[in-house]
Amino acid sequence: MKLKLRNPGLEDRIPSHADLERMETEEAGDRPKWDNKAQYLLTCVGFCVGLGNVWRFPYLCQSHGGGAFMIPFLILLVLEGIPLLHLEFAIGQRLRKGSVGVWRSISPYLTGVGIASLLVSFFVGMYYNTIMAWIMWYLFNSFQDPLPWSQCPLNENKTSVVEECARSTTTDYFWYRTTLNTTTDIDISGGMQWWIVVCLIAAWLLLFVCCVRGIETSGKAVYVTSTLPYVVLTIFLIRGLTLKGSVDGIKYLFTPDVDELINPQTWLDAGAQVFYSFSLAFGGLISFSSYNSVYNNCELDAVLISIINGCTSVYSATVIYSIIGFRATEKFDECMAGNILTLTNAFDLAEGAVSETNYVDFLSRYNTTDPDVISGLPLEICDMKSLLSQGVEGTGLAFIVFTEAIIKMPVSPLWSILFFIMLFCLGLSTMFGNIEGVVVPLQDLKVLPRSMPKEVFVGLTCLVSFLLGLIFAQGSGNYWLALFDNFAGSIPLLVIGFCEMIAVIYVYGADRFNKDIEFMIGHKPNIFWQATWRVISPLIMVFILIFYFVTQVQKEFTYLSWDMKAASFPVLEDRPYPSWITVIIIILAGLPSLIIPLFAIYKFIQKRCCKKEKSPKKSIDSISATVQMNGKMKAVRGVKLHVGVPCQLPVWIGPPLTTSAVPN
Repeated sequence: MKLKLRNPGLEDRIPSHADLERMETEEAGDRPKWDNKAQYLLTCVGFCVGLGNVWRFPYLCQSHGGGAFMIPFLILLVLEGIPLLHLEFAIGQRLRKGSVGVWRSISPYLTGVGIASLLVSFFVGMYYNTIMAWIMWYLFNSFQDPLPWSQCPLNENKTSVVEECARSTTTDYFWYRTTLNTTTDIDISGGMQWWIVVCLIAAWLLLFVCCVRGIETSGKAVYVTSTLPYVVLTIFLIRGLTLKGSVDGIKYLFTPDVDELINPQTWLDAGAQVFYSFSLAFGGLISFSSYNSVYNNCELDAVLISIINGCTSVYSATVIYSIIGFRATEKFDECMAGNILTLTNAFDLAEGAVSETNYVDFLSRYNTTDPDVISGLPLEICDMKSLLSQGVEGTGLAFIVFTEAIIKMPVSPLWSILFFIMLFCLGLSTMFGNIEGVVVPLQDLKVLPRSMPKEVFVGLTCLVSFLLGLIFAQGSGNYWLALFDNFAGSIPLLVIGFCEMIAVIYVYGADRFNKDIEFMIGHKPNIFWQATWRVISPLIMVFILIFYFVTQVQKEFTYLSWDMKAASFPVLEDRPYPSWITVIIIILAGLPSLIIPLFAIYKFIQKRCCKKEKSPKKSIDSISATVQMNGKMKAVRGVKLHVGVPCQLPVWIGPPLTTSAVPN
């Protein structure tokens, strides 16, 4: 027996296949279209492939057994990512609306799914563009030689370097003090940092210019923003492979630790990474697909973009760890050189007598003959594997680890400029989708008059996002951004994705959806799509949700603080969030998730309380009604228009008509 929930009135809310054919032939409708297929694919690739592919995926590989992480990642990419991507492409192309319009057409009770996507896109866009501002700040500072993060500044007396920098590293200091001017706690504001505010204004203005007319403008920009990162990644890979130690980094990344395959956290992180790296449930992909021809092969698009996305993640991880391998080798050589110099001076050895090859032999010999002397020497532990395992993600990778590696390269400003241009292009193309995921639903919800041009919607969205995003330009902004990143784009996306799949398969109807796809691409979905849509993908998302709740409820929410007075300095100190942060977490993670059932309850109550008495024929009395007849518009006074009755002509309810009764 096939399971399908009752959904009255669906036929009246969606266009028929005949309507779609007519719209395709006559190019009817007010929705814009893509210039060509390449523009559409580049836009989707740019939206899906973002900063997370460069700085989160390599970290997850490194921390979950290297090559072993690829196994659950690829399995879940096939069973979770591709099916939901195909579903979003197909339903957007079929109903030709944005996220709110699509789910409202399927059922008014599902409007909350579109609103939830809108909220998540809005929250994520706010902090994502702040990262863009940080990237711009580093890009501007890259046009200097030497790079400003390559050396510590002098103190006020000009007698030595600043203590905070001397106790940490030059890249740490430039990031936490020069760029962020970070406070020690999240509840200490620290005031606005004007240089970040200026960069934030520039980032939002540039985004507005690119998105001002929707895909008509952003569609042109993707030719650069979606392709340039691949060019830069290739340049970095070629350069990285020429550096000492790069191969060691790549080997370390892909050396599998099979024990990680039985670790549930590995599978949870793999599932979450697949979900987030595809930009699913944001609503942007649904909007993008709605601009396609109704006969576009959305199945092929989903498979192609999934392959590109997965390969990009692996490719970028290879590039990143070639550079990290070089950085680890440099640190290892510095550590060994320091120990060799200490040992040489302590035992008055000839210069060059101790080298990296015989260092262990010398150390063992003197540790046997003079153990007291050896124990008193400030010798460091030089372990290549330990240096490679110092994995970091997110801003730590981009603004600390990678910048540290860059300053050790010849012509370092050039490599810095290329790196931050790449990050900027990745972030900008992702923001195109985020803006689309906010603006189109706002138009569908008719928050402002629909007659308003799209430029106004885009401008207001950017302005409001900028004003609220000023919280990230404070001294405590880095802590706020980490809070948004951890909660705004986690649970809500899983909840929305699960609701989307249930809505299409069990409310819209799997059989109807299969016929729609057959109409659009020429054949019905095969057994793989049927199995994943109906059972496998929903179960995977439920499992991830349950496991996430179980693991998160048991642990205390903390954040990492930069505090020179902390005992662990320069290592970031783990601190618990203040109690009032719980309210923010509920807004970020709870509001988008709860808006789905709450809106459904609201629509149910509205329908029950505001239900009018039904009659065989609904009618509206109108003083003046506009009727379209034979392509001409005629105004008719005193007619009763029947609503909801097919092919019902206006019925005259007054005295017999004369020629003068109907004005010209």
